[in-house]
Amino acid sequence: MTLVTRVAAHAHGVALVTGEATVTYAELNQVSRGITRALLRLHNVADLNGMRVAFFVPPGVEWVGLLLGIWRAGGVAVPLALSHPVPELDYVIQDSQAATVVADPASVEGLEPIARRVGARFVTTAALTAPSGAEASERTGGDPFVGPERRALILYTSGTTGRPKGAVSTHANITAQIAALIQAWGWSPADRTLLVLPLHHVHGIINVIGCALWAGAACEVPPRFDAEDTWSRLGSGEITVFTAVPTIYHRLIMAFDAAPESTRRGRTAGCRRVRLMMSGSAALPVSTLERWRDITGHVLLERYGMTEIGMALANPLAGERRPGRVGGPLPGVKVRLVDSAGRAVAAGTMGEIEVRGPGVFAEYWRLPDATRDAFRDGWFRTGDMATLDKGAYRILGRASIDIIKTGGYKVSALEIEDVLRRHPAVADCAVVAVADADWGERVCAAIELAPGATLGPEELRAWAKGQLAPYKIPKTIQPVPALPRNAMGKVLKPEVAALFDVGRDPRP
Repeated sequence: MTLVTRVAAHAHGVALVTGEATVTYAELNQVSRGITRALLRLHNVADLNGMRVAFFVPPGVEWVGLLLGIWRAGGVAVPLALSHPVPELDYVIQDSQAATVVADPASVEGLEPIARRVGARFVTTAALTAPSGAEASERTGGDPFVGPERRALILYTSGTTGRPKGAVSTHANITAQIAALIQAWGWSPADRTLLVLPLHHVHGIINVIGCALWAGAACEVPPRFDAEDTWSRLGSGEITVFTAVPTIYHRLIMAFDAAPESTRRGRTAGCRRVRLMMSGSAALPVSTLERWRDITGHVLLERYGMTEIGMALANPLAGERRPGRVGGPLPGVKVRLVDSAGRAVAAGTMGEIEVRGPGVFAEYWRLPDATRDAFRDGWFRTGDMATLDKGAYRILGRASIDIIKTGGYKVSALEIEDVLRRHPAVADCAVVAVADADWGERVCAAIELAPGATLGPEELRAWAKGQLAPYKIPKTIQPVPALPRNAMGKVLKPEVAALFDVGRDPRP
């Protein structure tokens, strides 16, 4: 079974709520079948046979209908990031060799020239969803063009170590990823979730849209994230499942603290009726977790995943959730920690996370060497370092970015960040390594201060002496108005590192 066939089986019930519109599963299936017919007519074929369809469409019925319609037609979906500038969209469209580019009518000016330049067909969502008298066969029984081993989705990695790579997932990969989350997190048709995440990333596509549609649940899709609107829905008591990134939780906390006492009481009461709240895509500061628990009564369920594997590790639905830990392997997923030679490390020892299972992606698009190098004896090499303690994994960061070798020691940038965030004047921070003749790598920190707070670098260093080993204390601290982030709220560490001039110490 694939997500397409699963959705087709949900004839009744609410699928999507967008603004004032409520769309049932029967109506969503009708929209997606219409898009399938339109795509096949556009190319004058009976099967797209793996053609890539890139689409730049806001979250909503058309976005979901496109995803399902592309798959029904035998195509590969390439969702484009609404936040990306034209050169980045150009790169993804060219690299994926998209045969078709779809855009909402408001985005024609930016997307049509790209499609024309690369020789792709360009079409608007209005044209794809327009009624037509030419009805192709419905293929309602099995949707044969949605075979499990067919390529289904290309999502582009963040590109922190070069140009973004297209991670290709098959329908079987997607089914395995969703099935694991349905089992682990208890999704059911009675659930109602709220999408506040962009839809060019596995978090929003798989963890929210995919799980809700698979379960036959309802998904509310606002046009964009707004803290007050989100609080209105969470406070209603109607939402049962909510997942977001740490940046969003931080904004919600700020909005909560700024609200009148009566409003805060109502929001807290509504949140206590939510059955599950989760956080992912970036490290969750312990201070954020604790404040959210104070506000809502929920200990956020942290999990670990990435574009190439979906979700691999998660804290339990029922049971202890330890701050700073991401739990154990999800159903059907195998995880191990290894040293640089691929040998298993002892419990409590830092090692690289390697993952295997049916949810692991098929390949990097048109990059056979990168695909080969990404695996070791059938295990996907994540590049993330972690330790295992009492059955729960603690993520220490990227081997190439977050593990700093300074003065003969290996230290975790994430560990230092977690400590620095405990200072009441620090809203957020990012720790990076900068080449240093004396230390090998110098520990540097960019600090984003809380509103109205003042804190000098030396004052923070003095405070950190009581919290960190001497070699972990940042030697250089740079206050910044705001940390650079991507669309998922993840800090862009190469840009942070560029703030530090190797030849000059910016400390006053």
